[in-house]
Amino acid sequence: MFAHFVDYLHQGSPASTAVITVALMLMFGFALTRITKLLKLPNVTAYIITGILIGPYCLNLVPSFIVESTAFLPNIALAFIAFSTGQFFRIDALRGNGAKVLVITVLEACVASLFVFIAAYFVLGLDLAFSAVIAALASATAPASTMMTIRQTGAHGDFVNTLLQVVALDDVVGLLAYSVAVSIALALSASGSGFDFANVALPIIMNIASVIIGAFLGLAMKILLTHRSTDNRLIVSVAILFGFCGVCEILGVSPLLGCMLMSTVYINITDDDKIFKQLNYFSPPILLLFFVRSGVCFQLGALTGGNSQGGTSLLMIGVIYFIVRIAGKYAGAFTGCLITGKNKLVRNYLGLALIPQAGVAIGLAELGARTLGGSTGSALHTVILASSVLYELIGPACAKISLVLSHSCSDDAVESPKISAKDEDKIIINSLIERIREIQRELPEHTQAVPAEAVSNNVHRILHGHVHSNFH
Repeated sequence: MFAHFVDYLHQGSPASTAVITVALMLMFGFALTRITKLLKLPNVTAYIITGILIGPYCLNLVPSFIVESTAFLPNIALAFIAFSTGQFFRIDALRGNGAKVLVITVLEACVASLFVFIAAYFVLGLDLAFSAVIAALASATAPASTMMTIRQTGAHGDFVNTLLQVVALDDVVGLLAYSVAVSIALALSASGSGFDFANVALPIIMNIASVIIGAFLGLAMKILLTHRSTDNRLIVSVAILFGFCGVCEILGVSPLLGCMLMSTVYINITDDDKIFKQLNYFSPPILLLFFVRSGVCFQLGALTGGNSQGGTSLLMIGVIYFIVRIAGKYAGAFTGCLITGKNKLVRNYLGLALIPQAGVAIGLAELGARTLGGSTGSALHTVILASSVLYELIGPACAKISLVLSHSCSDDAVESPKISAKDEDKIIINSLIERIREIQRELPEHTQAVPAEAVSNNVHRILHGHVHSNFH
């Protein structure tokens, strides 16, 4: 009976097959999270395993034409990931911590790329073009995995704030590195010629154009979303993100950088975080399908079938890339935190949280495979995709461990730090002030808001018994 069902999926009408397959991907992905939840593993891990289980090497429930027809998912997922990440780039928050975060990000991203380039070019003897591109991809971290893990654990604090800003900036550095590396690769592969300025400059110009368009759309969102109903705000936002993805596809660039700037501009000129909450409710099915599809695309045969690049098997390249990138991420993050004077908990465990790699790297790898073409592009895509599957199997778990060890979230295995009475008063006061501010934001515009200083003083007096009741 199962065999007949599989045959129907592969030979039935495209419409019914597509609908049933998407339903299976969603349901299997959800079902497996029930198991990973018991094991205290993040949901992303369940999604990747689901893709492997229902893919061609196990149950074979996803026809090849479904995989091909959903090639747009990486860009859509990247757009939602980047837009959600951009909300953390508030100018007031970056003004106090921005320089430190920038130093940490540049070091952890560049050290990882440097380690991988040395291993690929000097140790394995791979060609310069392939080594440059795979080294650039090593800098990218998976913001989706990290954000979903943080959301799932309810983590907060300085470690989480630093991590989110580093992950977001990390992909900016990765995009810039990728643009330069792929330009070098194209120039090197040009027959009978060396570096061509047009080949190097064009991708950079296209990325700058996407950033400008993204910033413009961030301004446009303020106009289009003002005085709209909740449903219409969601419709307009999704339409803008989808349209921007199409523009980026035409330009041949990733939508990540532009979407980051779009949401950064929007949050800084409106201070409206409600749209991010709406999109967070809308995006989980899209991210689930993206990660499940990544698992389905995992080509085990390409690694074990004797395929090679520059005389070195892809399996060997993948293993070395997997190990060396982790070492580079940890060393770079540790060094950056040491230089900037971050506290011991952030310094020791930030590198563990930077291990996940999926959405950005896979999306860029697919783009790089189309750009480079041939065996180089195929090898690049295979190595990155296979290693990303492994990263997503252990990376989110490592991210959760780092959140627990840094005391950023509550966990049965870790004793919560003791809070003094003075600190407890501060927490209560800050919570009350924040709640009052939320109520003020929900009041009509003509309502006069009470100054925050007055609210703080009154709360202090109430908590410390300085306001006496008149009811005797």
